[in-house]
Amino acid sequence: MCVNPITKNSDVNKMSYYDRIRELTKSVPVELINFEQPRDLARTPTQASSNFITNKEQGDWAENLVTRAINETSNNFVAVKYGKSDNLVAGEDGFDTFYQAFQTELDTIGKRPDLLIFNKSDFDNNLGFDISQIPHHQITEYVKKAIAGIEVRSSAFLIDRYEEAMQIRTEKFTQIALQTKDQILAEFSDVLQNPARQNYIALLNGITANTLNVTDFRVPSWSASERLIQVKNLFRQLKNAIKEIQKRDYLSITPKVEDIKVVYKWIETFNVPHFYFQVFFDKVYGISFEKILKIISDPDNDGVIFSVETDTKNQNKTTIKINSKSGVPIALKVDEPLHESARKEMDRGRLLFYVTFKGGTAYLDIENLRNILEIKNNHF
Repeated sequence: MCVNPITKNSDVNKMSYYDRIRELTKSVPVELINFEQPRDLARTPTQASSNFITNKEQGDWAENLVTRAINETSNNFVAVKYGKSDNLVAGEDGFDTFYQAFQTELDTIGKRPDLLIFNKSDFDNNLGFDISQIPHHQITEYVKKAIAGIEVRSSAFLIDRYEEAMQIRTEKFTQIALQTKDQILAEFSDVLQNPARQNYIALLNGITANTLNVTDFRVPSWSASERLIQVKNLFRQLKNAIKEIQKRDYLSITPKVEDIKVVYKWIETFNVPHFYFQVFFDKVYGISFEKILKIISDPDNDGVIFSVETDTKNQNKTTIKINSKSGVPIALKVDEPLHESARKEMDRGRLLFYVTFKGGTAYLDIENLRNILEIKNNHF
């Protein structure tokens, strides 16, 4: 007799998840996301680029990496491909039809996460490991049996190397800033004693290693003497060092603002817990949609744990960038994939060259994965 590794939540408990999410949406600043307003309609892309196709290939690889890691490790759960996708790109025949159907589905059921996780006892062998092409109305009840939906994002970085480089950068420019401040006060205090310039003395005295992250000032435009030009250049050097220190120094989990609404719509439709997994080329981090809403609901987190930016890698779409360390490590090691060049011929003989990714292995932290997915049974 097959025993479920976990008991599926009752309808009441399932509703409590959606209720929690619904309540959290009320706390999100409307300046960031207004859940009362319909989503902005997207314009159909007209032309793909090599960079876009490479990013898509990387995303497909990351999705496959997580799927294989779960299915090759777990005895009790199954990862199934679910997210809407197609090999067509903008500019190819049939893309417009695919894209408009995708937009219609977003307004009907919300945005499908890339993967669904099922208890093995609920897995439908007849449907198999890929249900992404099956119309949503044919699998509604099946989808509701999932214990989790996972949106997989990818980033072409080694997060450990990045953090090491950022620490070195911060230490370097902190030293430059503090030395420059001391030099100005030691060598140019006479220049700054002029009543019109005394405010700069107070500014400099307030600069410490702890205040560099919030310090800002206008570089003076003094040019009336050689010493004024020298101190002006030192202020510019100080300003440039502070700018480097204040740059975002973490790699992020990156939900697009426009996606938050359609993810919420999907949760409203299916009542299945939703998660984001961010795949780097050395580690994987995960965070729940519920925690994302909690983070962005607190204005004190803005500029500390998350930032809101226009992302050139996401077609200049407004993206919420949450410090990856706000999530939990799902895989503490990733073997990098093989990569090779490929080409796609478009209309009028236009060629696009891009990179494909194959293989690689993610070594799951089973305990962290169980905890984030709230799997109660010890046997994953």
